[in-house]
Amino acid sequence: LTPSPGSPSNGSSRTLSASEMYLFDTGGQYLDGTTDITRTVHWGEPTPLQKEAYTRVLMGNIDLFRLVFPPSTAGGTVESFARRALWEVGLNYGHGTGHGIGNFLSVHEWPVGFQSNNVPLEAGMFTSIEPGYYQDGEFGIRIEDVALVVEAQTEQPFLTFEVVSLVPYDRNLIDLSLLSPEQIQYLNSYYGKIRTLVGPELRRQQLEEAYEWLQESTEP
Repeated sequence: LTPSPGSPSNGSSRTLSASEMYLFDTGGQYLDGTTDITRTVHWGEPTPLQKEAYTRVLMGNIDLFRLVFPPSTAGGTVESFARRALWEVGLNYGHGTGHGIGNFLSVHEWPVGFQSNNVPLEAGMFTSIEPGYYQDGEFGIRIEDVALVVEAQTEQPFLTFEVVSLVPYDRNLIDLSLLSPEQIQYLNSYYGKIRTLVGPELRRQQLEEAYEWLQESTEP
C-alpha cells in the first residue's frame, strides 16, 4: 500500500523535539456535532518572535470572538479583526479566517465562513475562527476554535460569537504584556468555562492526571 499524502512514513517522519513549535489540527465527528480544533505548543524555550507571533494570533482569535455586529453581516466584513494584531507589526497569514462546520457532516461546510462570497452570518451558524502565522521552513502557528453565532446581550438585536471548543491555550507562548485588560478578562472567563464543563467530566472518568493538567493550564 502507498501512504496517502500527509500520512506518516519512514521517508518523511522525524522525531519531535522540545526545542521546536508543534501545531496539531484535531477533530472528530460525533452524533451531536463535528469538531475542528487547532492548538500550537512549545515544550521548551520559544524565541521572542515565536512568542510574539503566537500572542498576536491569540489576540486576533479573541478580538473576533469578542466582536458584536449587526445581523446579516458578511463574514468577510469582520474577518480583519482576526488579523489586526498581526497587521500592526507587519505580519499576516495566507489562508481564510474560518469556514462553516457541519453537524455530523462536512468539517468544511459551504456556504458559511469569512470569505467574500460566503453567506451573511446568522444566529445558529457554526464556523471556525482560525488565525495563524507561518515562517517558511521555521515554524507554524494556528489557533482554531469552533464558534457558534448567537444573539448578543444588546438592546437592539445584534450578534456575537460563543466559543464551543474547550481546550486551553499554551501558557508558555503567551506574552501577557501584549494583551489588553479586556483580552485577559476574556481568557479568564474562557478558562473558567473550561474548568466548569470539562473538569467534572475528567473526574467522572477518573482521569486524574488529565484533571491536574487542566487545572494548571486554566489558572487565571
